[in-house]
Amino acid sequence: MSATPERLARLIAALDPEEAGDIGEPIREAVRAVPRHLFIPPVGLVVEEGEPYLIDRETDPGTWWDAVYSRSIIVTQLDDGATGLRTLRGDSTSSASAPSTVADLLNQLQPEPGHRVLEVGTGTGWTAALLSHLVGDQGEVTSVEVDPQVAGQAAKNLAAAEARLRLVVGDGALGCSDGEPYDRVHVTCGVRNIPYAWVEQTRPGGVIVLPWHPGYGTSHALRLEVQDDGSAVGRVVGYAGYMMMRSQRPKPGQDPPPGQERRHYRTALDPRALDQLGAGADLTIAALTGLLSHTTEGADEDGPFVRTWLYDPGDARSWAAATWRPGSVDHGVQQVGDRPVWDEVLQAYAQWVSWGEPHWRRYGITATPDGQSIWLDTPDRVLSST
Repeated sequence: MSATPERLARLIAALDPEEAGDIGEPIREAVRAVPRHLFIPPVGLVVEEGEPYLIDRETDPGTWWDAVYSRSIIVTQLDDGATGLRTLRGDSTSSASAPSTVADLLNQLQPEPGHRVLEVGTGTGWTAALLSHLVGDQGEVTSVEVDPQVAGQAAKNLAAAEARLRLVVGDGALGCSDGEPYDRVHVTCGVRNIPYAWVEQTRPGGVIVLPWHPGYGTSHALRLEVQDDGSAVGRVVGYAGYMMMRSQRPKPGQDPPPGQERRHYRTALDPRALDQLGAGADLTIAALTGLLSHTTEGADEDGPFVRTWLYDPGDARSWAAATWRPGSVDHGVQQVGDRPVWDEVLQAYAQWVSWGEPHWRRYGITATPDGQSIWLDTPDRVLSST
């Protein structure tokens, strides 16, 4: 069985410019030419708003085909393979990304026939096959995957699609030096700190596109151009929510050691608002504090709650948690450790407001051998360096 014209048309429609920018015809043609269904396992987990649900090609082929040729993210691995998909619960660690996001990043990358491309994170192999189609017979794609099991399945998928490229099992943070210099580097996993190997292995004038997750708030698409001096400079160009590179997964805050004080107080600020400030505020808070954040929902003996966690990546024992409960007019906050992380977030937010609430498009990054700097408007206006 193959995709019907109706299903393929629906997949192309998922690349709508309103969703993913002005997608060029070469990328649309590549999506038509490289069947997505060859890269989706017989059983997958669809993650959308609401509860995730299983798709099974054997027991319900119609639902499986409809999901494959839609805008859906399809999770193909949980907990690095330790948990079966049929459990419906676990951390997503490999997936077929949303077609609109794939197309958007490829659009930012602008691969051309004859280009040498490094892809970091093979996953199912669909994006690697799209890249191979885009660079043509005169180009070359090297794709690096850290998980041997994922790489093994991707190799089978790529062979079924008759895609021509080199698949390497290894740490994508190191790039692949024996294929350099690359014209393009395409990254399909989130990173907080940009590995300089990617810059070093890209020719001057080359482009690196990656999902950047500074740690606080949402994730961003970042487009960098490599300069003659060995740096890479670029701006935030959109949204890109990808799973974190395994070596850069954040470590959650830890309980304080015996005798360390938990400081409790109340705040009128709804903690849920910290998730709704907008990407410009998120970027400012990330730059000025360097803190990590995440939000959890649950229920305990006092009822349902939404809890926002803030913590210091360099000292997991310094953290704060603010808890919202239905009907409350003020909310509980607890801070632990020497660093007042909750107060720092509020101060950084006030700074963003004082600057006139700059839009996320005004932020960028410079990556050098010494680290990376986050800037506002121009590379000379540095907000932080790491």
